[in-house]
Parts: sequence; structure tokens; C-alpha cells
Amino acid sequence: RTSDVKRKCILTSETECDVTDVLRNVKETYTAHILSVRPAEMDNFEEPPFEVSEKFTPYSQTVIGRPEIKDYSQKGSKLNVVFKDPLTPYVFPNGSFRSVRDIFQHDLEYKLYYWKDQSSGKKDVTTKSHNFEVSVDSGKNYCFYVQGIIPSRRENRNGQESMVLCTSVGRNILDEYGTEVFIILAVIAVVVITLAIVLPVVLCKRKKAKKARAVREKELLNGV
Repeated sequence: RTSDVKRKCILTSETECDVTDVLRNVKETYTAHILSVRPAEMDNFEEPPFEVSEKFTPYSQTVIGRPEIKDYSQKGSKLNVVFKDPLTPYVFPNGSFRSVRDIFQHDLEYKLYYWKDQSSGKKDVTTKSHNFEVSVDSGKNYCFYVQGIIPSRRENRNGQESMVLCTSVGRNILDEYGTEVFIILAVIAVVVITLAIVLPVVLCKRKKAKKARAVREKELLNGV
């Protein structure tokens, strides 16, 4: 709009050109003009073919990247999730990359979607900070993911989703291995209990039989 023309990727044979460094004003609208040229030694008096891109406004059209989950924990009835902002191609003077929060500031929000493990019922909460703390059912495992949002946008409001993670609080051996383990444990328990009852009885009977046999042998010897 300001007709401030910048030249990039001069006399290149590539079909891709990174122009991020010249889109400094992210709220400005840009177009790209791609011009095809012939080698200098070839005479050509016709206008070289060119193409003009669609208009692009970085602030309203850029897709928000994927947040990174830094840490999470579930203690009792509280689920706490800590995450990082996605980075952008823009850099600070020191060379470090600027995050989406550096660009969008107060226009940026994050939404946490969470649900009970193996359940389809999904809940969500919103924050402008870098962490969530939500109330959950104690002893139940939960899965979740985080997504950046620009509510002021008409299009591209939702960013890319983070990876889905699940807690393991309250997860026991039955959750991990199923009912087969329960059946095996039950059988082992029955065997142990049976041995605990039967073995003393068998030993007691053997002891009485041995004692009776000794008495009979003694009586036989006395009779002789």
C-alpha cells in the first residue's frame, strides 16, 4: 500500500523466496511481484512475463504455531499445565527469535482442552498466561492439548494444536494390563489361601498317623 518496494531473490533459479525480513510491519498489507527475466545476452524487446501474488497481511493471516508443553502434573483434584509460546521467523537485534506473544501481545489467548482418559466428553478453559490450573476428578486420568487463539480475527482465529498428553495419576496395574491380570491374581490368591488352609491339616494328620504308628509298634514289641 505504501509502494515501498523491496527487492529479494535477485536472478535466482529457485522457485521459493523467504521475504520475512522485509515484512517488518506485520499489520501492513503486502503483495509479491515475481518477474521472469532472460539472460542478458539474449535480445528481447517484449515485456518479461510476471505474476502478482494475492494480498497478505501477516498480523491477520499468519497461522499461529504449535505451543510446546513444558510441564504438567495432576495432584488430587488439580491439573496443572505449563507451556511455551511458539516462535516466529522474526528475530530480535541479539539474534533470538521473537515469540507469537511478542508479536500479538494482548490479542493472544490460549485454550486448554481436557477430558477424562478414554472418554469423549471434552471441556475447555482460556488464559492469557503460560499455565492452566483446572479442577478434575481425583484419581482419574486426564488427556489434554493447548491451542493458541486470536479472538480479534475473523479468519484463522485458531492456531495449531499442541501434542496430546495424558496424566498417569491413579493408573494401576488393571488399567495397564486389563482383566487378565485380575483373573491371574485372583487364581494365585485362591491357591495361596487353599494351601494355607489345607497344608496345616495335612501336616497335622501325618503327625497323628506317625504317632499312632509308633504306639502300635511299641505295643507289638511289649507283647513279644
